[in-house]
Amino acid sequence: MDKIKMTTPIVEMDGDEMTRILWQMIKDHLLLPYIDLKTEYYDLGLEYRDQTNDQVTIDSANATKKYKVAVKCATITPNADRVKEYSLKEMWKSPNGTIRAILDGTVFRAPIVVRGIDPCVMNWKKPITIARHAYGDVYKGSEMKVPGAGKVELVYTAEDGSEARELVHSFNGPGIVQGMHNLNGSIESFARSCFNYALDTHQDLWFATKDTISKKYDHTFKDIFQEIFETDYEDKFKEAGITYFYTLIDDAVARVMKSEGGYIWACKNYDGDVMSDMISSAFGSLAMMTSVLVSPDGDFEYEAAHGTVQRHYYKHLKGEETSTNSVATIFAWTGALRKRGELDGNRELAAFADKLEQATIDTIEAGEMTKDLALITTIPNPTALSSEEFIKAIAKRL
Repeated sequence: MDKIKMTTPIVEMDGDEMTRILWQMIKDHLLLPYIDLKTEYYDLGLEYRDQTNDQVTIDSANATKKYKVAVKCATITPNADRVKEYSLKEMWKSPNGTIRAILDGTVFRAPIVVRGIDPCVMNWKKPITIARHAYGDVYKGSEMKVPGAGKVELVYTAEDGSEARELVHSFNGPGIVQGMHNLNGSIESFARSCFNYALDTHQDLWFATKDTISKKYDHTFKDIFQEIFETDYEDKFKEAGITYFYTLIDDAVARVMKSEGGYIWACKNYDGDVMSDMISSAFGSLAMMTSVLVSPDGDFEYEAAHGTVQRHYYKHLKGEETSTNSVATIFAWTGALRKRGELDGNRELAAFADKLEQATIDTIEAGEMTKDLALITTIPNPTALSSEEFIKAIAKRL
């Protein structure tokens, strides 16, 4: 057969450890035999990030702005142990955080629903997509240990030198304090990304914070969302037959547990971090979760929601067989290929992405899966395959 042609490249961001091994297997068995694959390649493996002083991460994000579509392998965010293990020059920042900041994007994560991998919440019938704001709050927080009695204040100094002060707390003894911030511009980008994605995927949008307690900080999020919705999106949502509503985060949690799913739940940074793990675990596995970073300018970066699977990588290095779930990484590729096809009007490429996803789901539903799924499936007598056997089983159906 003739390979499917591509007119515009995808930005390819390679990664670390076991997911890097899976990355190459996926290309070899599932992509290259069928597609004349065009990518602009960036090696985001930890060694090369260190070698380039992390410039490669910045370059890959800027390339995503140029080509509009990227696919990213899981990467290591180094801690002190990793600095020692890899003899790093310094403890480099999270590549995901760097890319999100440059693209000013919002992360959308949704479970991959497969028959036989049943949600813990019995009434969940459709995927629940978490939209996570990817800037600020505790992730950009400043912290201090208070050694003893005294007062802590928030101080704003304007450019003209004038000051405004707000008492945080008068301490009678030792304690701790944290200051955090966000930006109106970033919140606006978050809101627009959420509204656009809801229209793009034809799903209702929920947004939740705790504005009853945080009457300035969280209330600002609520106000910006409402203003942008009423000004630019209300008519579009009516025309599309979808809804937007705001509620308190605790009410949202209660509603989510009783719902059937099938909507987007927009959360502030920390809430989205926690709730995306809750949703993925309750639907079955973090390795069965799609993740896409969407910028308000229409840039898309697809990735797996999980880490680099360090434990399996060390087994792989010893020559031992692994059974690592590659579904989320496969779906990162299919998401990017489908979006590339949509943007370029390349129906064949978009259709290929659909077929690869279906072949992956069909393989699992036929009882062939990696060990992590075999342990939780309701399919009788599943076959637990190795990492490569699973990818080859998909290739056979494809």
